[in-house]
Parts: sequence; structure tokens; C-alpha cells
Amino acid sequence: MALGSLLAWLRVLEEVFKSEMIDEVKTPNLFKWALRFCSDDAVKDVMPRHDRLLEFVVNLIGAWPSPFVNRVRLALKLKSIDYVFLQENFVVKSELLLKSNPIHKKIPVLIHHDKPICESLIIVQYIDEVWSNNGPTLLPSDPYDRAIACFWAAYIDDKLVKAIDVAVKSPDAKKKKAAMEEISPMLAVLEEAFVKCSKGKAFFGGDIIGYVDIAMGPLWGWLKVIESINKLTVLDEATIPNLLKWGERFYNDATVKDVIPQHEKLLDVIIKVFPPMLLHIPSN
Repeated sequence: MALGSLLAWLRVLEEVFKSEMIDEVKTPNLFKWALRFCSDDAVKDVMPRHDRLLEFVVNLIGAWPSPFVNRVRLALKLKSIDYVFLQENFVVKSELLLKSNPIHKKIPVLIHHDKPICESLIIVQYIDEVWSNNGPTLLPSDPYDRAIACFWAAYIDDKLVKAIDVAVKSPDAKKKKAAMEEISPMLAVLEEAFVKCSKGKAFFGGDIIGYVDIAMGPLWGWLKVIESINKLTVLDEATIPNLLKWGERFYNDATVKDVIPQHEKLLDVIIKVFPPMLLHIPSN
């Protein structure tokens, strides 16, 4: 009975990881026992089917260096939600990813109740609504404050993310330089936004990490990577003093430390996997 009660969950693990836990060749007697146990009428009346259990498993398709994946991981951590992290390969996309996100074919993808949810900020909103009774509220409850939070999160994705992407990935030195020149004014805008949204408190969300913090925070390490690659200052204390202090508080938060990689680790990935990115911006 002790082992039998776990059989349905073993089937769940087989589905998630696409591997056999009880192998007919390696463990033939255990395999036959499992079939007999699950076929027993008394067991059928009591034990849940593995496909029903699978509905309650939360899966996240992603890769640990991705700031977008780490937005979702941080939201799940803040909400104390257990999940299975399905690590994607940088080069070859898995069948599960292509099936779960056939439009964009990108990470992250959250799979809940066997249904995929795509796009990091949409997933964070979903997590906040579905698990509203778990942990802190990520989006403000006040309609106006909620709209403002969504505005700044969209600004970060529409403006800052695109500039960072070019600054890190483009092999074209001129394009990298142009992107770098765009980042500083964007950070100055976010400095003002932080002062207004935080109202003198620690985070964009007030006393605790909220939606805008989750949108911005995982990008902070990549801004430091840009500084390291190009030997210049992006995070300037003279122009964004409050945002710099926010960044320190964010990365020193115990929950964040468990999820968001330090920029040294991100830089190591770039050096090993993406050497063409290490073109320096010309100084003139």
C-alpha cells in the first residue's frame, strides 16, 4: 500500500520528464506488480488517475539565465508555489516548447492544469490572480495604481528590453553603441518613476517586491553585464541614485537571491556560449 499509493505520482513524473520510472526490462517483477495493483477494483475506487493529478502540477519551461524566465520564477517563489522547472536547451528547442508556444516558440511558458500560458508579464499576472491567497499581492489592488504599474512594466519591455537586447547580442558595433546611448535616458525616466511609485519606500511596489520590481529586477544583472563587456558605466550614481539603491535592495532580498543569478554568472555564460557578443563599443 505504501508504494502503491505513489504509483500515480510516478506516472506523473514519467509524463513530465518523458522517462520511465518503472521499466519493464530493468524491473520486470515490479512492473507486473504495478499493473496488478492498478487493475485491482478496490484500488480503482480509491486511487486518483495520474492524468487527474497531472492537472495540478505546475511546470515552467525556461532557462535560468533568461530574465523573462526569472520574472516567472520570482513570482512563483514569492507566492510559495512549487513547480517543475523544465530547462530548455540554448540551441535546440524542445518539442514541448514548440507545442506549448507555437506562435512565438519562446520561453518562458507556464503549464498549469495542462494548459500553457506564454509571455512573462502575462504569466506573472496569471500567477497573482490564480494564487491570490498565497503570499503577497504582486499587482496593486487599487485600479489606478494597478494601471500605473502595468504602464511602467510595458515601458520596460517596449523600450529598455529592446535596447538591452541589441547592446548585448548585436555583432554590429555601431548598433551596440546606439543602443547603449538609448539606455541611460531610459534609466533616468525609470529613476523618476521609482520615486513616484515607491512613495519613499523600498521598492516600486512599496514595502515589498511588486509587479514593476519583478519586471525590472531580472534585467539589472544584464545591465551590469553590459558594463563589464563594454568597460563603461551604465548604472551611474550621479543620474540614478535612487534606482541604484533600489537595485542593491532588490538583489540583497532573500527571495531574490534564491532565484536571480548574479551578473558574474551571466557574464560567464555569455563568454562561453555567445563569444560574438563580446564586441566592444567604440569610444568615439
